[in-house]
Amino acid sequence: MSSFDALCADEPELAALRASVRDFLTADRAEYGWEPGVDTWLSAWEEGFSARLGDAGFLGLTIPTEYGGRGLSHLHRYVVTEELLVAGAPVAAHWIADRQVAPGLLAYGTEEQRHRILPRIAAGRFYSAIGMSEPQSGSDLAAAATRATRTDGGWVLNGRKVWTSGAHLAHQVVVLARTSPPDPDHRHAGFSQFLVPTDAGGVTIDPIVSMDGQHHFNETIFDDVFVPDADVLGEIGDGWHQVTAELSFERSGPERVLSTVTVILAAIRALAQQSSDAGAAAVGDLVARLVSLRQLSVSVARALAAGESAANQAALVKDLGTRFEQDSVNLVTDLLDHLDDDSPHQDRLRAMLDIARVHSPMVTLRGGTNEVLRGVVARGMGLR
Repeated sequence: MSSFDALCADEPELAALRASVRDFLTADRAEYGWEPGVDTWLSAWEEGFSARLGDAGFLGLTIPTEYGGRGLSHLHRYVVTEELLVAGAPVAAHWIADRQVAPGLLAYGTEEQRHRILPRIAAGRFYSAIGMSEPQSGSDLAAAATRATRTDGGWVLNGRKVWTSGAHLAHQVVVLARTSPPDPDHRHAGFSQFLVPTDAGGVTIDPIVSMDGQHHFNETIFDDVFVPDADVLGEIGDGWHQVTAELSFERSGPERVLSTVTVILAAIRALAQQSSDAGAAAVGDLVARLVSLRQLSVSVARALAAGESAANQAALVKDLGTRFEQDSVNLVTDLLDHLDDDSPHQDRLRAMLDIARVHSPMVTLRGGTNEVLRGVVARGMGLR
């Protein structure tokens, strides 16, 4: 039994769901011809795939049925997410909306917002970006300077956000902004969240192109953007609490462990054709770490399913998981030395590694730098 199947060993419903996702992915790949990718929740934007996934009932699993979802648990969603990542499927279009925006709307949104947006997320036809980081503040969200000022019927938004993944293709950006002046004694107070359509007047989205020529990131500028009261997410002034809760979903998921798993699996398949004690030992180390990190990630999914707070554990998953992902790229690169030059796996593995190397430096930045995350863990343990 694989470690992925072990989650379902005593839960037949989860096992059946995992099998149905695998069948869907096999059939969809055969019909539409996509190839397994690396870091696909960022890099592989395919709206058709997201729509087909929604039509098959594999999105919006934790969204209640009254809003178009399946009304299932975080463990159900975990199983589906894991299978999508292991397959290297093109999931970027729906990823942030399903992972973060849906739980945020369920926890803090109005009924109007839920009925307007959640059915489209569950259908795989709504795409969202997150506007948190800023050019001058980075992972220190408390230093964010984007400001929303009260006006008749709503708010006027001014500022800029950076690294807004997929904003150029998304329907909206969820923006964290200051709604009251900074208080040096309470740095996290005075923030609020807003649902801002990307086609709103005053929104400018400038591309940030990575060194391989790919366009996933953006700088998003808000110049006197009017946001009606109907698009305030949650309570004014409660933005920091909301963002902290939402980051548990961002930081703890299997994507913090499995973004490079397709490279690892490709290396295992390649080395299986050759005998090398050094190669086998290196693969064994990677798999052992992967299994351990997965167990930690699953524990967070179980806590979320039970309605418990998991911010501390989520930060730990993200810190350890992204370090593992970077290490895995380096180790698989070394494993190439154990492959024969005429191996049929060489070209495919090298192409995947090229992508993984470009993405490797950013994995410890997105969702909070490792240094910030260690501070979160230390505070949670009462050490600072």
